[in-house]
Amino acid sequence: MKTCILVWFVALFCCHNVSFAQKEFVDASTRLSGHPRILLQKGEEKALKKVIMKDAIWKDIHQSLLAEAEDIVKLPVNERIKTGRRLLSISRENLRRIFILSYAYRMSGKSEFLKRAESEMLKAASFSDWNPSHFLDVGEMTMALAIGYDWLYPQLSVKTRNVIEEAIVEKGLKPSFDERYNWFVDAVHNWNQVCHAGVAYGALAVWEKEPELSRTVINRAINKISIPMGHYAPDGAYPEGVGYWDYGTSFNAMFLSAIEKVFGTDYGLSQLPGFLKTGEYVLHAVTPNLKNFAYSDNGSIAFFTPTMFWFYDKTKDASILYNQAQLYKKDGQMRIRKDRLAPAMLIWGASASLVNPQKPSQLQWRAQGDNPVCFMRSSWDDSSAVYVGVKMGSPSVNHGHMDVGSFWFEANGVIWGRDMGGEDYNRLETRGVDLWNMQQNSQRWDVYRYNNFAHNTLSFNRKLQNVKGKAQIDGYSDQENNMYVISDLTSVYKDQVKSAKRAVSLVNKEYVVVEDLIEATKRFTMMTWTMLTPASAKILSDNVMLLEKDGKKLYIKVEGPKKVRWHISPAQSEFSYDSPNSGISIIGFDTDLELDAKQSIRVFLLPEENKNVTYKSVL
Repeated sequence: MKTCILVWFVALFCCHNVSFAQKEFVDASTRLSGHPRILLQKGEEKALKKVIMKDAIWKDIHQSLLAEAEDIVKLPVNERIKTGRRLLSISRENLRRIFILSYAYRMSGKSEFLKRAESEMLKAASFSDWNPSHFLDVGEMTMALAIGYDWLYPQLSVKTRNVIEEAIVEKGLKPSFDERYNWFVDAVHNWNQVCHAGVAYGALAVWEKEPELSRTVINRAINKISIPMGHYAPDGAYPEGVGYWDYGTSFNAMFLSAIEKVFGTDYGLSQLPGFLKTGEYVLHAVTPNLKNFAYSDNGSIAFFTPTMFWFYDKTKDASILYNQAQLYKKDGQMRIRKDRLAPAMLIWGASASLVNPQKPSQLQWRAQGDNPVCFMRSSWDDSSAVYVGVKMGSPSVNHGHMDVGSFWFEANGVIWGRDMGGEDYNRLETRGVDLWNMQQNSQRWDVYRYNNFAHNTLSFNRKLQNVKGKAQIDGYSDQENNMYVISDLTSVYKDQVKSAKRAVSLVNKEYVVVEDLIEATKRFTMMTWTMLTPASAKILSDNVMLLEKDGKKLYIKVEGPKKVRWHISPAQSEFSYDSPNSGISIIGFDTDLELDAKQSIRVFLLPEENKNVTYKSVL
């Protein structure tokens, strides 16, 4: 049956401009088991606790959640307070509180956790609405009350159950069919995953009260969540970047885990091309400094994340937890207590060992897709390893920046080339910035962190990258002493140059070369090469710049152009709505390209020593 369903999904994805058919997976004869039934069914607490207590780290994680529940009990009950147009922070906090409290009650039996979870649910149920105009808020709030209602059902009074049931139906499920709010239904990105997962949890919780509505919600979710899941193909890279991977994929995993628990199958969804590979994407995107290669609207802080344990549970590939073990040592306790999905991690991953993590074997990992990426490193067990991540793709992808061709570079324990990440949406929106307009001349691209002038890439005559352009991986080598990736960026610089190709190489596991092969038009063309750095910079000669940070050195050496004009400036904007970007500089150079000719510009990133190196062009 799963094979047939998978064939059906693949057939849909092979059609362009397809209208996704509404297939009925769950029919009217379906009956569900009693409560609790979502993620952790009745009586499964004992077996889970037994597994947890076998491992010191998992026991520590479990105890930290019980301690966090104790702290939550001391807090005021969450109120309906919007931030700008969003109620999302309240919905997220409710999900965190109710999930942790419900877990703590089921695993300890302490009544204060039950009573406080009930108070949080009744308060949320009394809100005028859950802000359906920004439906992520509804999705997360619905999931919060669904988990609490289901997990605590046997102990809740009939009156309390009725209040929560009505809130889930009237403020969660029904608004998801209102055309004023439900554009998320066919979205290709995280909104689809979060919103469908949230209301699906609501449907599983109140199945007996509203069987027809609940069945419709579940069937719609199974059909529609396949849309964003199709965008992990072919190799597992998440188009929106690592931070939004944690958001969209986490709720996707919550959905798959819930329906598989209740119905005994995930209807072939997890087998969609690329999806089970996406844990590898996050593994390789974490740098030796335990940062994320933070392209597009994503931050650089890497964190211990529950969802990686779902992928471990599915694939039994222990190597994808390698960085999770390191991150747990770094800040796991603090992170776990603040993670709203933390209890799911124990359900999925308590059988995994974090004491002796399995070291991955691949030094290079690459993926095609909507936003292709390539990650290369000299070592897995050396925090001073050389690491370079490269991003291709398109600015038009959801949460995209004009960062095509950009890279992240570390060596000797220092981040030399980085990305500034996303901006504060609410601050920009309240100041009138037309933030979500992705058109070529939109004000979005005036935002300092979003355009190509503030990324580790190229600009020609100070023009923007082409929003509709797209770059793929056009060549690569994964030989350990000669790793590289090649991408044709021409469509991203349409009408600015005849052609533009970029290759990024990690040579002999020692240094990096960024090589650009540009064919200029007959018109004057100035090329600008930029890199963002937290290091101090000084010009040593016509073709060499020195960066210094934490007592370490990086020499930047340019070959190819007749003349380069170096520049060093603070990463600061002329607009008051932009972040100050303290401690970051934009360094690089301008060079005038030869008219109507191809020209190779090679930039050597040489840790510690300005040495002569032998490099064979790959373009």
